[in-house]
Amino acid sequence: MNDLAALRSAYSKHRAEEEEAKVPEASVVMPNSMTGSAAGAAHSGRGQESSQFATPAFSATGEEPLGLYIHIPFCARKCPYCDFNTYARLEPLYEAYTQALCREMGRWAARLAGRTVHTVFLGGGTPTVLNSGQLKCILELVHDRFALAADVEISCEANPGIEDRGQFALLHSLGVNRLSMGVQSFQEEELGFLGRIHDAEDALRAYEAAVDAGFANINLDFMFGLPRQSVTAWHDSLDKALDLAPRHVSLYSLIVEPDTPLAHWVETGQTPAPDDDMAAEMYETAMSRMGEAGYEQYEVSNWARGAGYVCRHNLLYWRNQEWVGVGPGAHSHMRLPSGLRGESIGDLPFKSGDACDGAERSGSPAVAVRWSNRKGVQGYIKRVGAGESPVDFHEGITAEVSMGETMMLGLRLVREGVPLARFEAMHGQPLADAFGPSLDRLQEEGLLESDGERVRLTGKGLLVGNRVFSEFIA
Repeated sequence: MNDLAALRSAYSKHRAEEEEAKVPEASVVMPNSMTGSAAGAAHSGRGQESSQFATPAFSATGEEPLGLYIHIPFCARKCPYCDFNTYARLEPLYEAYTQALCREMGRWAARLAGRTVHTVFLGGGTPTVLNSGQLKCILELVHDRFALAADVEISCEANPGIEDRGQFALLHSLGVNRLSMGVQSFQEEELGFLGRIHDAEDALRAYEAAVDAGFANINLDFMFGLPRQSVTAWHDSLDKALDLAPRHVSLYSLIVEPDTPLAHWVETGQTPAPDDDMAAEMYETAMSRMGEAGYEQYEVSNWARGAGYVCRHNLLYWRNQEWVGVGPGAHSHMRLPSGLRGESIGDLPFKSGDACDGAERSGSPAVAVRWSNRKGVQGYIKRVGAGESPVDFHEGITAEVSMGETMMLGLRLVREGVPLARFEAMHGQPLADAFGPSLDRLQEEGLLESDGERVRLTGKGLLVGNRVFSEFIA
């Protein structure tokens, strides 16, 4: 599952006004009919175990952790449920794309002026469809041109259907220390429905190959809430996943995205719509099973076996921190002043510290800025090759919007929530001053709780996440 999915709600504020029984996109579906026992499973014992996932202190220098997202927009086959910016059958563009991508990354290395990069994520798409020379070009540039933290997390997504022991060994030798594999299911019928190019045996072999290549930190993605999916089949997939004992597991509810083949199938009656009540039961099952197996649920859809195996790159998103995205359709988010070299950013449609269009219209100064690149692969290659900016969209983010997004994203973190100290360090005012009435109302309704150090969803609040988030997003 592409890590950009975690950001959809931040870029589409209307998501918070959808059915309040749903948590934002890339999350699980938890209808109101879901029983309270699921809430208890999500939060059971968290008071005594929360120190395992202690919140790092805000940097004394004021410099936030920085992430680098590298988008590889290619797949061997486009899955019918996928609405990511990915494309199949574009093999003739792989080499030209790699060169353009490396050129954009080189520009960013100069702009960042030596600022430390703490996490790198190669997502897509399927990065491992690229050949060894192309992957080497990308990853060697990362190491040569960027100032990487000593403990940098470098993640790469992989498809079990493109299992190549040599490819995994190459990634490991090039510094990739976290592999994320889109298994999705161990049921052959479900894999066929999802349009995956692998079968269950492929997934098992790919996992074994990754372990043999030296990867200790492996994530496995699974999907639930599929049309006609049975609870028995879901249990079987969980059994097989837990038998492998990966360090990290992501469980996502299937969402019918507009303008996808899956949406057409549902609209024309070729397949039934996902059953929210059944998805709720499967989510409850997953929370219970994962907890019993020793996994900690640190985010709505993510479990890890110990704090050292949480996805630190995705934590940047959920903590509303900073990252730069390269490649077509990639999004970026930085606070102002961003510390970019002024002489190096002439090919961007804005300059560090300048007011951006959205902020100018609102009459409020921008405290952060986000932007995204052109989506089309050929257009992206052409722009970068001509020395032009690939950016198609940018906007300034006001203090009010930024604070709201910190709440909306941070409350996805099941145990951590939104720490009061971090909120004040980021936004210059106490959380109670910014959202006092909303906090009081939500606590009175039993949807939020605070231990004096953080605010987080209660079990009840977890089931109606969008209702809570809508309090903070205008």
